[in-house]
Amino acid sequence: MLDVKFELLENVEIARNTYKMVLRGDTAGIRPGQFVNLKLPGFYLRRPISVCDFAPGALTLIYKVVGHGTAYMAELTPGAELDVLTGLGNGYDTAPSGEHPLLIGGGAGVPPLFALAKKLLAEGKKPAVILGFNTKDEVFYEAQFRALGAEALVTTADGSYGIKGFVTDAMDRPYTYFYTCGPEPMLKAVYEKSRTSGQFSLEERMGCGFGACMGCTCKTTGGHKRVCKDGPVFEKEELVW
Repeated sequence: MLDVKFELLENVEIARNTYKMVLRGDTAGIRPGQFVNLKLPGFYLRRPISVCDFAPGALTLIYKVVGHGTAYMAELTPGAELDVLTGLGNGYDTAPSGEHPLLIGGGAGVPPLFALAKKLLAEGKKPAVILGFNTKDEVFYEAQFRALGAEALVTTADGSYGIKGFVTDAMDRPYTYFYTCGPEPMLKAVYEKSRTSGQFSLEERMGCGFGACMGCTCKTTGGHKRVCKDGPVFEKEELVW
């Protein structure tokens, strides 16, 4: 874990209430599936945001405005300096993925799958991605996944774009392994529908972000574990819903 100062380079709306933030700073040690914790002036708790993409000296975050903290973030302009805890969480393990992994993201759970797709492709795998949203104006990063070379399918609950329905309605396809991130009801549905082993990235309210406060525990076969420290990524066989 590193406490790093980052400079804001870009902060733009890319879909309804969804923003892409690009920061300049030290990204050493960051892995796909990890998250960062942002300190915002005037707010007691930091805001945990999953890592969408990273390169030497550059960090991309995608977040949805859902409360006062993220609303404050949306108003930040280039040149602002942010205090960021990086290298949080365990991240995804690509070793068991097989040749044709399936990546399944819902809403704010889509961003961490982007860096994962890049890593899998660099390893010679052929990932397919299912991106789930409620409606057309919430869709983002479909083109970016395809530009990487990944097959991308989009589902919308209201049928206004792509496949009508939920991510599970697009899962009837061959795959060797899966990775998923999104809201708990979606994750439970993926758990029930999945035919292979896989990894789940859980979303949870966090107090500290590094395991000290015990405020984000989840139930597993090995007892209660901390989502921020022991996760946020857990293997399918660990989880007890």
